[in-house]
Amino acid sequence: MGTFDLASLDSALRGTAFQGKIQYYGSVSSTNAIAVQEAAAGAPHGSVYVAEEQTAGRGRGDHSWYSAAGSGLYVSVLLRPPTPPTEILWLSLAAGLAVHAAIEEVTGLKADLRWPNDLVFSSQGGSRKFCGILTEMQSDMMRVHSAVIGIGINVMQENFPPELRTTATSLRIESGRSWPRQEILMALLQSLHRETTALESPEGASAAQQTFPARLEAVSTWIRGKQVVVGEREEFSGVTAGLDSRGFLLVDTAEGTRTVYSGGVREARTSRRRKAF
Repeated sequence: MGTFDLASLDSALRGTAFQGKIQYYGSVSSTNAIAVQEAAAGAPHGSVYVAEEQTAGRGRGDHSWYSAAGSGLYVSVLLRPPTPPTEILWLSLAAGLAVHAAIEEVTGLKADLRWPNDLVFSSQGGSRKFCGILTEMQSDMMRVHSAVIGIGINVMQENFPPELRTTATSLRIESGRSWPRQEILMALLQSLHRETTALESPEGASAAQQTFPARLEAVSTWIRGKQVVVGEREEFSGVTAGLDSRGFLLVDTAEGTRTVYSGGVREARTSRRRKAF
C-alpha cells in the first residue's frame, strides 16, 4: 500500500486536466495549504497535491483533520474554473458527488452525503464521518481566480483517538477489509474530472445545476426531510427542505424557512455529541 505509482495514475488520467500534474509528498502540514500557495504562484489548472501524512490537516470551520501516516487519502486539487463566486458552492457539491461515486465504484459501499462537505456512514446508532471536503477560493467580485478542493478520506484506519471514536470511521472499519489508496485516488480524480467538466461551460453549468439537486438527494438523507440542528453558537433546528438555486440548504423551522449559509448541520437527536472534525 506504500507510495503511489504516479506513472500508472498519469496513464489512467490521460485526457483529463490532471494528467502530468500530480505532486506527491511524504509529509506536509496541509495539502490545501500547499495548493493555495501554488495557486498564488501561478500553478496551472488541474494541479494535484497528494501526501502520505498531514501534520496540520484542516477541515471546515477551522476544525483539524486527523491525518495518520499511510492510512488515509489526503489530496488537494487546484482548479481555475470559469465560475462566478456566487456559484462556487456547486463546485464543492460536485466534489461530494465525485467522492461518493469513486467510493462506490472501488468498494461497493454506499455513503451518505451530509450537506455540504462530509461523507458519512449512517446507521440507527447515528452517523460516523469518513470523508471531509474543504473548498477554498481566491476571487474578486466577478470571477474565481482559483479554487482548491481538499479531500480527506479515512481508508485504512483501524481505530481513532478517544475523542473521535464515536464520530469517525474508515473504509476498513466499515467493510472489514483493506482497500488500495491508489485505486481510490484514480477513481476519485476520474470522477472529479467528469463532474467539474460538466460545470466548465455556461451551458453545461446551467444543465448540471438543474440536475444536481436530484442527484444530491439520491445520495443524501440530509437534504430533505431530516430533523437537524444548525450552527455551533446561534443554533436553530428544523426539517431540511431541499436546496435553493445556489445549492444552499433550506430548513423549515417553527419561524419559517431558513437558508443555511454556514455552520455545521447535525441530526437533532445527536446534536449534543462531540464533533469529529
